[in-house]
Amino acid sequence: MVGKPLDAITTTVIQGALTAAADEMFAVLKKTAMSPIIYEVLDVGTGITDAAGELVSSGAGIPTFVGVLDKAVKRIVELHGLANIRDGDLFVTNDPYFGGVTHLNDVVIALPVFASGECIAWTASIAHWNDVGGRTPGSMAVDVSEIFQEGLRLPAVKLFEGGKPIASVFDIIEVNSRLPDFVRGDLWAQVAASRKAETRIRQLVESYGLAAFRAALGDLFEEGERRARTALRNLPHGTFTIEEEQDDGALWKAAITISPERFLVDLTGNPGQRNAPYNTSRDGAVISAQMIFKALTDPTLFANAGSFRPLHVVTEPGTIFHAEGTAPHGYYFETRIRLYDMLWRCMARAMPDTLPAGHFASICGTVIAGIHPDAGRRFTMVEPQMGGWGATASRDGLDAMYSASHGETYNCPVEICEARYGFEVMYKHLNETAEGRGRHSGGKGLSLAYRLRAPAVLSAGYSRNREPVWGLAGGGNGGTNGIAIVRADAGREAYAFVSGLRLAPGDTVEITTANGGGWGAAE
Repeated sequence: MVGKPLDAITTTVIQGALTAAADEMFAVLKKTAMSPIIYEVLDVGTGITDAAGELVSSGAGIPTFVGVLDKAVKRIVELHGLANIRDGDLFVTNDPYFGGVTHLNDVVIALPVFASGECIAWTASIAHWNDVGGRTPGSMAVDVSEIFQEGLRLPAVKLFEGGKPIASVFDIIEVNSRLPDFVRGDLWAQVAASRKAETRIRQLVESYGLAAFRAALGDLFEEGERRARTALRNLPHGTFTIEEEQDDGALWKAAITISPERFLVDLTGNPGQRNAPYNTSRDGAVISAQMIFKALTDPTLFANAGSFRPLHVVTEPGTIFHAEGTAPHGYYFETRIRLYDMLWRCMARAMPDTLPAGHFASICGTVIAGIHPDAGRRFTMVEPQMGGWGATASRDGLDAMYSASHGETYNCPVEICEARYGFEVMYKHLNETAEGRGRHSGGKGLSLAYRLRAPAVLSAGYSRNREPVWGLAGGGNGGTNGIAIVRADAGREAYAFVSGLRLAPGDTVEITTANGGGWGAAE
């Protein structure tokens, strides 16, 4: 139909509708997925891009996941060519070298939206699948040296063609998972989410016309850029540097140069990529930089492509922040959150009255897989943990929150955990240790224990295990994260990263997350 004259009200309505469509995708996933990591924890992200993959709007969920979607769509377009993509096609990827960005457990579904015979947008989601094969149940092994060992790779392939599912691809996905029913259910939930947003976008075009739709997107990008550049002029200008030792003794460094027109993050000179699952892609490093940039410039408006136009990130190929070849990525999230936390610390030193002290800064991903002692059915629990956030110049830190990169996610209720996985939650309370004191004290971490009723296998990744959470402006450090096994025979084993660890009935898994850093010297 012919586009209606564009005015401020029409523009706002279209933009608001696109945000609502992304939120509706999120609601569909929450209501229809089979795995608690999706419907309870909300370990997902949803979003809408334009035809080229530029981010338009996003739903709730994990901020770093939202940062994946535009990059995934751009890679799909690069690999297949927009001219070769047809109405009814739908793509799936999980491979960080083919638009997946993260690790193989995180699966992206992307659907092109057509109007008047041309692609005008994409609807995309990313969700953590409980098992995609690999060396260990839950697909998060630490004893790997190549990505081939981590599970099934889906290199931006078609899942639907012309509106019809490609049965062979579905079969390949299912037979490579230890939990095929859950994988199938979660996959279809993501497909349904994309289709719901596709319907909403087509309704918008039918109501207002394609010209008005495109003009609204252009206006949205311009507004995001304007707000970012306005805030950039008010930040402290100059070059700010940091070097930080990690738990394994490696020295990481970064330089942030801020001018009235540009925010440059330089990550050159960092350690080389590892033959271990602690690498991230360049896109992953860019996402860490995008998060600190957004927090400093415009934390209130939904992110879109315009929001990041003043941001420039320099990485060095072959390093842990720009892995190449066949390097594994299973615990990419700990590298990415360590990078984000380091960038935050860099700017907090320059802006101590504006930014808080450090938080526990780990996903503390905990995977327990086994056979349910009552139902006799295979399960895989994937559970991130909560911890303490840093104090600010005006208040104490927040207690038992998810990490800053994990966003709007939730803990799995004790009742769901015990029913779905068949083990006992012995206790779950705040960490009452004394770390993180200051004029304002850091928030409390978490103490949690599971007791096994049947044999199981554990995988876990806890960074900030040796180097403590940092205080600010003279505040105390906030402690460390850790996981330990108390054996039924009274033996105790402490870990930071582990996979394939056998657990026996009566064994207890004890989890402790750090308090946040304190702000200011204690009075």
